[in-house]
Amino acid sequence: MPLWSLSIALLVVSCGGASPPADGADAGGPTEGRFLGDGAQIYYRWVGSGPDVLVMVHGGPGMDSGYMVADFAPLAERHRLLFYDQRGSGRSQLLADDPALFTVARHVADLEALRRHFGLERMTLVAHSFGPAIAAAYAMAHPDRVARMVFLGPVPPRAGDMEARYGASLESRLTAAEKAEMARLEPALTRGADAVQACRAYWAIAVKPRLAHPEKAATLIHGDFCSAGAAAIRAGMGVAGPRTAASFGNWDFRAGLAVVTAPTLVLHGEEEAIPMDLVEEWTTALPHATLIKVPQASHFPYVERPDVVWPAIEKFLASSPP
Repeated sequence: MPLWSLSIALLVVSCGGASPPADGADAGGPTEGRFLGDGAQIYYRWVGSGPDVLVMVHGGPGMDSGYMVADFAPLAERHRLLFYDQRGSGRSQLLADDPALFTVARHVADLEALRRHFGLERMTLVAHSFGPAIAAAYAMAHPDRVARMVFLGPVPPRAGDMEARYGASLESRLTAAEKAEMARLEPALTRGADAVQACRAYWAIAVKPRLAHPEKAATLIHGDFCSAGAAAIRAGMGVAGPRTAASFGNWDFRAGLAVVTAPTLVLHGEEEAIPMDLVEEWTTALPHATLIKVPQASHFPYVERPDVVWPAIEKFLASSPP
Protein backbone atom coordinates (compact mmCIF):
# COMPACT_ATOMS: atom_id res chain seq x y z
CA MET A 1 0.00 0.00 0.00
CA PRO A 2 1.64 3.29 -0.99
CA LEU A 3 2.07 5.79 1.82
CA TRP A 4 -0.08 8.36 0.03
CA SER A 5 -3.09 6.01 -0.14
CA LEU A 6 -6.08 7.75 1.40
CA SER A 7 -7.36 4.41 2.68
CA ILE A 8 -10.41 6.10 4.21
CA ALA A 9 -13.49 7.53 2.68
CA LEU A 10 -17.04 8.09 3.46
CA LEU A 11 -20.24 8.52 1.60
CA VAL A 12 -23.58 9.15 3.23
CA VAL A 13 -26.91 8.95 1.46
CA SER A 14 -30.19 10.26 2.89
CA CYS A 15 -33.62 9.14 1.78
CA GLY A 16 -35.63 12.01 0.38
CA GLY A 17 -38.62 10.31 -1.15
CA ALA A 18 -41.52 8.00 -0.45
CA SER A 19 -40.61 4.84 -2.32
CA PRO A 20 -41.47 1.66 -0.39
CA PRO A 21 -38.49 0.62 1.76
CA ALA A 22 -36.83 -2.78 1.70
CA ASP A 23 -35.32 -4.78 4.58
CA GLY A 24 -34.35 -2.48 7.49
CA ALA A 25 -35.28 0.86 5.91
CA ASP A 26 -38.55 0.96 7.87
CA ALA A 27 -36.77 0.12 11.18
CA GLY A 28 -38.53 -3.26 11.21
CA GLY A 29 -36.19 -5.36 9.08
CA PRO A 30 -32.87 -7.09 9.79
CA THR A 31 -30.02 -4.99 11.19
CA GLU A 32 -27.49 -6.51 8.81
CA GLY A 33 -27.30 -8.67 5.72
CA ARG A 34 -26.43 -8.55 2.04
CA PHE A 35 -28.06 -7.22 -1.11
CA LEU A 36 -27.17 -7.85 -4.75
CA GLY A 37 -25.10 -5.07 -6.29
CA ASP A 38 -23.75 -5.11 -9.82
CA GLY A 39 -23.06 -8.84 -9.89
CA ALA A 40 -21.64 -8.97 -6.35
CA GLN A 41 -23.13 -9.49 -2.89
CA ILE A 42 -22.80 -6.29 -0.84
CA TYR A 43 -22.85 -6.26 2.96
CA TYR A 44 -24.97 -3.72 4.88
CA ARG A 45 -25.55 -2.84 8.53
CA TRP A 46 -28.06 -0.51 10.23
CA VAL A 47 -27.13 1.66 13.25
CA GLY A 48 -28.84 4.54 15.05
CA SER A 49 -32.30 6.09 15.06
CA GLY A 50 -34.05 9.11 13.62
CA PRO A 51 -36.56 10.26 11.03
CA ASP A 52 -34.30 9.85 8.00
CA VAL A 53 -31.87 7.33 6.55
CA LEU A 54 -28.19 8.08 5.96
CA VAL A 55 -26.30 5.47 3.96
CA MET A 56 -22.65 5.32 4.98
CA VAL A 57 -20.40 4.38 2.10
CA HIS A 58 -16.79 3.87 3.19
CA GLY A 59 -13.81 4.36 0.93
CA GLY A 60 -10.10 3.88 0.95
CA PRO A 61 -10.41 2.40 -1.52
CA GLY A 62 -10.16 -1.14 -0.18
CA MET A 63 -11.24 -0.46 3.41
CA ASP A 64 -14.55 -1.48 5.03
CA SER A 65 -17.26 0.23 7.06
CA GLY A 66 -16.05 -1.14 10.40
CA TYR A 67 -13.77 1.83 11.02
CA MET A 68 -16.64 4.34 10.85
CA VAL A 69 -19.31 3.10 13.25
CA ALA A 70 -17.96 4.34 16.59
CA ASP A 71 -16.79 7.72 15.32
CA PHE A 72 -20.13 8.54 13.69
CA ALA A 73 -22.16 7.95 16.85
CA PRO A 74 -23.09 11.67 17.00
CA LEU A 75 -24.72 11.36 13.57
CA ALA A 76 -26.50 8.16 14.65
CA GLU A 77 -28.18 10.08 17.47
CA ARG A 78 -30.34 11.95 14.93
CA HIS A 79 -30.36 9.69 11.87
CA ARG A 80 -30.56 6.01 10.95
CA LEU A 81 -27.19 5.07 9.48
CA LEU A 82 -26.97 2.40 6.80
CA PHE A 83 -23.38 1.22 6.41
CA TYR A 84 -22.20 -0.92 3.51
CA ASP A 85 -18.89 -2.44 2.46
CA GLN A 86 -17.84 -1.69 -1.09
CA ARG A 87 -17.39 -4.49 -3.60
CA GLY A 88 -14.51 -6.84 -2.97
CA SER A 89 -13.80 -5.56 0.54
CA GLY A 90 -14.85 -6.02 4.15
CA ARG A 91 -17.82 -8.34 4.65
CA SER A 92 -19.02 -8.01 1.08
CA GLN A 93 -18.25 -10.72 -1.45
CA LEU A 94 -14.50 -10.86 -2.07
CA LEU A 95 -13.81 -10.82 -5.79
CA ALA A 96 -11.19 -12.12 -8.20
CA ASP A 97 -8.25 -9.93 -9.19
CA ASP A 98 -9.91 -8.69 -12.39
CA PRO A 99 -9.82 -4.96 -13.28
CA ALA A 100 -13.23 -5.28 -14.93
CA LEU A 101 -14.79 -6.01 -11.52
CA PHE A 102 -13.62 -2.72 -9.94
CA THR A 103 -14.46 -0.03 -12.47
CA VAL A 104 -15.92 3.34 -11.53
CA ALA A 105 -19.12 2.30 -13.31
CA ARG A 106 -19.46 -0.80 -11.12
CA HIS A 107 -19.04 1.20 -7.91
CA VAL A 108 -21.70 3.62 -9.16
CA ALA A 109 -23.96 0.70 -10.10
CA ASP A 110 -23.59 -0.79 -6.60
CA LEU A 111 -24.70 2.48 -5.04
CA GLU A 112 -27.66 2.67 -7.42
CA ALA A 113 -28.53 -0.94 -6.53
CA LEU A 114 -28.45 0.02 -2.85
CA ARG A 115 -30.78 2.96 -3.53
CA ARG A 116 -33.25 0.72 -5.33
CA HIS A 117 -33.02 -2.14 -2.83
CA PHE A 118 -33.85 0.09 0.14
CA GLY A 119 -36.49 2.10 -1.69
CA LEU A 120 -34.68 5.46 -1.47
CA GLU A 121 -35.83 8.22 -3.84
CA ARG A 122 -33.54 11.28 -3.95
CA MET A 123 -30.39 11.04 -1.86
CA THR A 124 -28.08 13.18 0.20
CA LEU A 125 -24.44 12.21 -0.37
CA VAL A 126 -21.96 12.91 2.42
CA ALA A 127 -18.46 11.80 1.51
CA HIS A 128 -15.13 11.69 3.33
CA SER A 129 -11.63 11.43 1.86
CA PHE A 130 -11.72 9.33 -1.33
CA GLY A 131 -15.51 9.16 -1.03
CA PRO A 132 -16.20 12.35 -3.01
CA ALA A 133 -14.72 10.64 -6.07
CA ILE A 134 -17.45 8.01 -5.81
CA ALA A 135 -20.04 10.61 -4.85
CA ALA A 136 -19.18 12.79 -7.84
CA ALA A 137 -19.24 9.84 -10.22
CA TYR A 138 -22.66 8.83 -8.92
CA ALA A 139 -24.02 12.39 -9.00
CA MET A 140 -22.91 12.90 -12.61
CA ALA A 141 -24.51 9.60 -13.64
CA HIS A 142 -27.73 10.18 -11.65
CA PRO A 143 -28.10 13.93 -11.00
CA ASP A 144 -31.86 13.58 -10.52
CA ARG A 145 -31.27 11.18 -7.59
CA VAL A 146 -29.04 13.55 -5.60
CA ALA A 147 -30.65 16.15 -3.34
CA ARG A 148 -27.64 17.41 -1.35
CA MET A 149 -23.97 16.59 -0.78
CA VAL A 150 -21.52 17.05 2.10
CA PHE A 151 -17.79 16.42 1.61
CA LEU A 152 -15.39 16.03 4.56
CA GLY A 153 -11.62 16.06 3.97
CA PRO A 154 -12.24 15.30 0.30
CA VAL A 155 -9.98 14.50 -2.59
CA PRO A 156 -10.23 17.29 -5.18
CA PRO A 157 -12.45 17.16 -8.29
CA ARG A 158 -9.36 16.43 -10.38
CA ALA A 159 -6.29 14.37 -9.59
CA GLY A 160 -3.78 16.96 -10.78
CA ASP A 161 -0.62 16.76 -8.68
CA MET A 162 -2.50 15.77 -5.54
CA GLU A 163 -0.81 12.39 -5.18
CA ALA A 164 2.69 13.82 -5.16
CA ARG A 165 1.87 16.73 -2.85
CA TYR A 166 -0.25 14.62 -0.49
CA GLY A 167 2.43 11.95 -0.27
CA ALA A 168 5.18 14.47 0.38
CA SER A 169 3.14 16.12 3.12
CA LEU A 170 2.42 12.81 4.86
CA GLU A 171 6.06 11.74 4.71
CA SER A 172 7.18 15.03 6.22
CA ARG A 173 5.01 14.29 9.25
CA LEU A 174 6.61 10.88 9.96
CA THR A 175 9.93 10.00 11.52
CA ALA A 176 12.43 7.85 9.63
CA ALA A 177 11.68 4.96 11.99
CA GLU A 178 7.92 5.27 11.40
CA LYS A 179 8.37 5.29 7.62
CA ALA A 180 10.62 2.23 7.80
CA GLU A 181 8.12 0.34 9.96
CA MET A 182 5.23 1.16 7.62
CA ALA A 183 7.28 -0.04 4.64
CA ARG A 184 7.97 -3.29 6.51
CA LEU A 185 4.31 -3.78 7.34
CA GLU A 186 2.84 -3.07 3.89
CA PRO A 187 3.61 -6.50 2.35
CA ALA A 188 2.39 -8.19 5.53
CA LEU A 189 -1.07 -6.72 4.90
CA THR A 190 -1.46 -8.78 1.74
CA ARG A 191 0.97 -11.69 2.13
CA GLY A 192 1.80 -11.99 5.82
CA ALA A 193 0.76 -14.77 8.17
CA ASP A 194 -1.25 -12.41 10.41
CA ALA A 195 -2.87 -9.69 8.33
CA VAL A 196 -4.99 -8.43 11.24
CA GLN A 197 -1.96 -7.83 13.47
CA ALA A 198 -0.13 -6.16 10.58
CA CYS A 199 -3.17 -3.97 9.90
CA ARG A 200 -3.42 -2.80 13.50
CA ALA A 201 0.31 -2.04 13.67
CA TYR A 202 0.18 -0.22 10.33
CA TRP A 203 -2.75 2.03 11.25
CA ALA A 204 -1.30 2.80 14.70
CA ILE A 205 1.32 4.72 12.72
CA ALA A 206 -0.60 5.72 9.58
CA VAL A 207 -3.31 7.62 11.41
CA LYS A 208 -0.81 10.03 13.01
CA PRO A 209 0.12 12.16 9.97
CA ARG A 210 -3.59 12.42 9.17
CA LEU A 211 -4.30 14.30 12.42
CA ALA A 212 -3.54 17.90 13.35
CA HIS A 213 -2.53 16.62 16.81
CA PRO A 214 -1.06 13.12 16.29
CA GLU A 215 -0.35 12.71 19.98
CA LYS A 216 -4.13 12.48 20.49
CA ALA A 217 -4.64 9.59 18.04
CA ALA A 218 -5.49 7.02 20.72
CA THR A 219 -8.18 9.21 22.26
CA LEU A 220 -9.63 10.71 19.07
CA ILE A 221 -10.03 7.69 16.77
CA HIS A 222 -12.32 4.95 18.10
CA GLY A 223 -13.20 3.18 14.84
CA ASP A 224 -11.65 -0.19 13.95
CA PHE A 225 -9.73 -0.24 10.68
CA CYS A 226 -9.15 -4.00 10.82
CA SER A 227 -12.41 -5.55 12.04
CA ALA A 228 -13.39 -7.48 8.90
CA GLY A 229 -10.70 -10.14 9.30
CA ALA A 230 -7.58 -11.34 7.54
CA ALA A 231 -9.14 -12.40 4.23
CA ALA A 232 -10.90 -9.05 3.83
CA ILE A 233 -7.74 -7.09 4.66
CA ARG A 234 -5.72 -9.05 2.11
CA ALA A 235 -8.40 -8.67 -0.57
CA GLY A 236 -9.02 -5.00 0.16
CA MET A 237 -5.40 -3.91 0.26
CA GLY A 238 -4.16 -6.30 -2.43
CA VAL A 239 -7.01 -6.27 -4.96
CA ALA A 240 -10.00 -3.98 -4.37
CA GLY A 241 -7.96 -0.96 -3.29
CA PRO A 242 -5.39 -0.82 -6.08
CA ARG A 243 -7.86 -1.91 -8.79
CA THR A 244 -10.39 0.76 -7.79
CA ALA A 245 -7.71 3.44 -7.60
CA ALA A 246 -6.44 2.46 -11.05
CA SER A 247 -9.98 2.65 -12.45
CA PHE A 248 -10.32 6.29 -11.35
CA GLY A 249 -6.89 7.01 -12.79
CA ASN A 250 -6.11 10.67 -13.56
CA TRP A 251 -9.67 11.76 -12.82
CA ASP A 252 -11.11 15.15 -13.71
CA PHE A 253 -14.78 15.66 -12.87
CA ARG A 254 -14.90 19.43 -13.34
CA ALA A 255 -16.74 19.61 -16.67
CA GLY A 256 -19.20 16.85 -15.77
CA LEU A 257 -20.12 18.42 -12.44
CA ALA A 258 -21.99 21.21 -14.21
CA VAL A 259 -25.07 18.94 -14.36
CA VAL A 260 -25.06 18.44 -10.57
CA THR A 261 -27.29 21.15 -9.11
CA ALA A 262 -27.47 19.73 -5.59
CA PRO A 263 -26.40 22.14 -2.82
CA THR A 264 -23.01 21.02 -1.53
CA LEU A 265 -21.13 21.69 1.71
CA VAL A 266 -17.36 21.05 1.75
CA LEU A 267 -15.51 20.86 5.09
CA HIS A 268 -11.71 20.64 4.90
CA GLY A 269 -9.17 20.77 7.72
CA GLU A 270 -6.74 23.67 7.57
CA GLU A 271 -3.92 21.25 8.46
CA GLU A 272 -5.01 18.57 5.98
CA ALA A 273 -2.34 16.95 3.78
CA ILE A 274 -4.73 17.01 0.80
CA PRO A 275 -3.96 20.42 -0.76
CA MET A 276 -6.55 23.07 0.08
CA ASP A 277 -6.13 24.91 -3.23
CA LEU A 278 -7.14 21.81 -5.17
CA VAL A 279 -10.08 21.10 -2.85
CA GLU A 280 -11.32 24.67 -3.38
CA GLU A 281 -12.02 23.69 -7.00
CA TRP A 282 -15.14 21.84 -5.82
CA THR A 283 -16.69 25.26 -5.19
CA THR A 284 -16.04 26.40 -8.76
CA ALA A 285 -16.88 23.10 -10.46
CA LEU A 286 -20.18 22.58 -8.62
CA PRO A 287 -22.90 25.19 -9.25
CA HIS A 288 -23.98 25.44 -5.59
CA ALA A 289 -21.04 24.60 -3.32
CA THR A 290 -19.71 26.24 -0.13
CA LEU A 291 -16.38 25.57 1.59
CA ILE A 292 -15.76 25.69 5.35
CA LYS A 293 -12.08 25.59 6.34
CA VAL A 294 -11.93 23.77 9.68
CA PRO A 295 -9.19 25.10 12.01
CA GLN A 296 -6.98 22.74 14.00
CA ALA A 297 -8.11 19.74 11.94
CA SER A 298 -6.63 17.47 9.31
CA HIS A 299 -8.08 14.36 7.66
CA PHE A 300 -10.57 13.43 10.41
CA PRO A 301 -12.30 16.75 11.12
CA TYR A 302 -15.38 14.99 12.51
CA VAL A 303 -13.37 13.73 15.53
CA GLU A 304 -10.79 16.52 15.62
CA ARG A 305 -13.34 19.36 15.66
CA PRO A 306 -16.74 17.82 16.35
CA ASP A 307 -17.81 21.18 17.76
CA VAL A 308 -17.49 22.64 14.25
CA VAL A 309 -18.33 19.72 11.97
CA TRP A 310 -21.51 18.18 13.39
CA PRO A 311 -23.37 21.50 13.91
CA ALA A 312 -22.35 22.64 10.42
CA ILE A 313 -23.68 19.44 8.85
CA GLU A 314 -26.93 19.53 10.81
CA LYS A 315 -27.48 23.20 9.92
CA PHE A 316 -26.82 22.48 6.25
CA LEU A 317 -29.19 19.52 6.18
CA ALA A 318 -31.90 21.50 7.94
CA SER A 319 -31.56 24.47 5.56
CA SER A 320 -31.47 22.34 2.39
CA PRO A 321 -34.33 19.82 2.70
CA PRO A 322 -34.21 16.86 0.29
